[in-house]
Amino acid sequence: MRERNVDTINDEPVFAAQLVPHRSLGRKGFRVLLLLTGMVCFVYGVFFVATGAWLVGVFFGLDFLLLYGAFKLNYRAARRREEVTIWRTRLSVRKYAPSGRMEEHVFNPFWTRFRVRRHEEFGILSMHVSGQGHVTDVGSFLNPDDRESFAKAFKGALARVRRRI
Repeated sequence: MRERNVDTINDEPVFAAQLVPHRSLGRKGFRVLLLLTGMVCFVYGVFFVATGAWLVGVFFGLDFLLLYGAFKLNYRAARRREEVTIWRTRLSVRKYAPSGRMEEHVFNPFWTRFRVRRHEEFGILSMHVSGQGHVTDVGSFLNPDDRESFAKAFKGALARVRRRI
């Protein structure tokens, strides 16, 4: 039987999760939507300009540009993510902004508290990790089903680490 070094055991994560926002429309769907919307706006815009209602044609162009801008902002916001990792001796929550800036919160898993705020009808409203004088929210952008599964897995991993003293 081969013995493992204690340092090696501490280097292996007990739990690791990467949380990303859900986007139901992929890049290909985005292109198809813009193509169809662009064609409709163009055809109706040309029709209204040809009939003398040029202002309506301008508004069709503005509608298309606003739709494009809204989707671009949505896809930029989708680059946000969180990495939650638990080792035997520490817990790390890394938050990545859409700009790429990273913010890390480190906790001792033995003193960490995981708080979940629930609503009877809607399920989990928010999740917070606290310890050593500071608090951070986790998975605020997740949908209710993903929040439930993450909370269950995270609580289980935290309990496993605490049992292995």
